[in-house]
Amino acid sequence: MSEKAKKGRSNFNGLHHPVVDFWRREVGGISSRNFSNRFSASENLVLRLEIYKKLEKHKGCVNTVSFNAEGDVLISGSDDRRVVLWDWQLGNVKLSFHSGHANNVFQAKFMPFSDDRTIVTCAADGMVRRASILEGDKVETSFLGLHQGRAHKLCIEPGNPHIFYTCGEDGLVQRFDLRTEAPTELFTCQSVDPRRRNMEAIQLNAIAIDPRNSNLFAVGGMDEYARLYDVRRFQGDGSNGFTRAADHFCPPHLIGNEEVGITGLAFSEQSELLVSYNDEFIYLFTPDMGLGSNPIPSSPISKSSVSKSESASSPKDENEHSVPLVYKGHKNSETVKGVNFFGPRSEYVVSGSDCGRIFIWRKKGGELIRVMEADRHVVNCIEPHPHIPVLASSGIESDIKVWTSKAAERATLPENIELVCFTFPLIKT
Repeated sequence: MSEKAKKGRSNFNGLHHPVVDFWRREVGGISSRNFSNRFSASENLVLRLEIYKKLEKHKGCVNTVSFNAEGDVLISGSDDRRVVLWDWQLGNVKLSFHSGHANNVFQAKFMPFSDDRTIVTCAADGMVRRASILEGDKVETSFLGLHQGRAHKLCIEPGNPHIFYTCGEDGLVQRFDLRTEAPTELFTCQSVDPRRRNMEAIQLNAIAIDPRNSNLFAVGGMDEYARLYDVRRFQGDGSNGFTRAADHFCPPHLIGNEEVGITGLAFSEQSELLVSYNDEFIYLFTPDMGLGSNPIPSSPISKSSVSKSESASSPKDENEHSVPLVYKGHKNSETVKGVNFFGPRSEYVVSGSDCGRIFIWRKKGGELIRVMEADRHVVNCIEPHPHIPVLASSGIESDIKVWTSKAAERATLPENIELVCFTFPLIKT
């Protein structure tokens, strides 16, 4: 049998077919590990995603959703200042408690190797808190640290039950070690432009750690640059200039644009950096696309000198390999939206939108393949399950949607896809 024919046995219309792959695994034609990865990454399953459960308990916008390491428990936080633990498969509440925050909970995550009994949170009150689940499901919360302004995001060092990082609108990045009494203030993010470094700090909206190298983390906020830092450069006396990032990432046409900012960041399993901009698009950077520790070009491109149509495309004289992949179609203007990868090897890119829909693109090539109606208002959070093709989403509505691949037919893109985000008016709350 020819190679082309063999490929056709397990690949329909260019897509791996899970039934054929299952048969191949049973007869030894594919390893169990490869089958699991191929199954979870199957585009057939992505095209069959639909709502499996609606989880209803919160009484306000749900700002954060996250799975535990096993994937059997989902944690959420809301404007109602409560944290809820869910058995998402049954749709039941396992535990609900007040976070101790005085304002909207923006992030809640389980610490690794804590038997899901240690949770860290950050919120609109600027506080960073810890919740400890004791015997009998009693919960004790405690204060860990503070930002001057809202603290949108935290990220946990992979596999470490003690260490996590936070960022806030004060521009401050803090490193927390649960074995110590106080956090370490690493730096306050400043403009890369020397003329503006004495001005206010850059407000930060997002922080993410490279899963392949936990020494590297990226931050993004209210300017055009995603900054990459290496925590190994930090010294307590500040003598090594840790305030300067090791690398910067920005699409060439956005350099010098003072109207854009970053709302979401995510690292892939290949150390690629995904960056979501407000009033713009989503971009994927490989590690070799960095602009270095000093990204100021000799002739910055000003917003006034670039038309809107020109700013949406890459300069022709740029090296092809230095221009990031772009993902288009969604709308990101109203809220601080996250962005994420989906699939065991980060095969897809997922984002919410102001139009209340979820957008899914192939990571390779940037083609939009799914648009799913998820919220009457705005979708802010999309979180992939750690092991199987399941998504959790949340936004302005008070419920959480869990998506599984149970649809009988593969979905197709809506007609006039370029207008999909403008088919009904936004409802602001």
